[in-house]
Amino acid sequence: MEVKRELYLNKLIERKENGLVKVITGIRRCGKSYLLFHLYRDYLLSQGIKEYQIISISLDEEENIAFRDPKKLFEYLKAHILNDSETFYVLLDEAQLAITEEELKGKEPIGLYGILNGLIRRGNVDVYVTGSNSKFLSSDIMTEFRGRGDEVRVYPLSFAEFMSAYQGDRYSGYAQYTMYGGLPMILFKGSDDAKIAYLNDLLKNTYIRDVIERHKLRGDIVMETLVDILASDVGSLTNPTKLVKTFGSHSIKTNENTVSAYIDHLIDAFLVCKANRYDIKGKKYIGSPFKYYFCDVGLRNARLNFRQVEPTHLMENIIYNELVVRGFNVDVGIVEQLVRNKTGNKSLVRFEVDFVCNKGSKRYYIQSAYSMPDSEKMDREQTPLNKIDDSFKKIIVVNDNILPWHNEKGYLIINVTDFLLDPNSLDE
Repeated sequence: MEVKRELYLNKLIERKENGLVKVITGIRRCGKSYLLFHLYRDYLLSQGIKEYQIISISLDEEENIAFRDPKKLFEYLKAHILNDSETFYVLLDEAQLAITEEELKGKEPIGLYGILNGLIRRGNVDVYVTGSNSKFLSSDIMTEFRGRGDEVRVYPLSFAEFMSAYQGDRYSGYAQYTMYGGLPMILFKGSDDAKIAYLNDLLKNTYIRDVIERHKLRGDIVMETLVDILASDVGSLTNPTKLVKTFGSHSIKTNENTVSAYIDHLIDAFLVCKANRYDIKGKKYIGSPFKYYFCDVGLRNARLNFRQVEPTHLMENIIYNELVVRGFNVDVGIVEQLVRNKTGNKSLVRFEVDFVCNKGSKRYYIQSAYSMPDSEKMDREQTPLNKIDDSFKKIIVVNDNILPWHNEKGYLIINVTDFLLDPNSLDE
């Protein structure tokens, strides 16, 4: 069983020998190492590249701990770049492990970046590195690599990737995906108990522990509670002020600055994503409150011990993740309109559009509606879309078992699995 990850493989192929350091980022266990060390390495070999031209080092493996010292790493790489007439490919996994605490604090220059910049200046070295934390690598690419960095963000399996290896139909596959998410190893866990144990262990002993240790939050109940709250309220509008009040209801004292910083830690670790609010008519960002989604719904469910598996909220989270994977900038849309009430007075009413998706000159407005059993529910779901007076495409994604169709207003109504499985589904 192999998932090809062609979307990301093609991104690496497009960037091959482009003179930049290719930085592959994403949450741990999402398949970055497999992409680089197996899929991309196999591609290089298929193109006639010799084994000795590919220099691979995984810094998270015990036998390579010494190479976390940038000087020793450089000596090793230099010894394996045998000549100036052939191209050598450096594949470095979990590169952030070669950056010290002092360097992260800004007290010393980051030696790893100097080494990687030096390699690509040779002209015959093509460099690829992976990293599991945005603060270590991706957020500093343009400054630290001085325009020599090129980021490829990798996500857990999309539903289409999941189904390419899943042994079953799309309906049982969607049920599995909604419950256990798209981390690749889920496909190799035979039983539900094995999947639950894997997700629980990964969340507790890898993701949360990494964040706590990285930011020295030991014994801090705020981070643990924050993850619980965000998981419970996935896709709900919130902000640090509201969250502090929620903490207070749990008799936990904290403040807005701490909560804001902790949310940033979770975003930097690729555990959650933030969607901003956008005023569609005013053409401006509104700011707080925001919506937060989990990068993988299986991890979200595991955090809540699989007790709050609400299909409506999970479908919204899955749609958000799919849009991000497809390369869209995704915001929560707001349409403001003066509405006359029963007494004749006008008041400003805000209508919410679940997703405003932008990529280049393209824009789509998308509503996530788990079910539309009657015309009343249809009217309710399309009301925010009716308030938008531009001509960009409007789409309602549902879980109902229907074929794609267009209503009298021209809005596309499409089943969620059809939407997820067809990369061109927005243009039906």
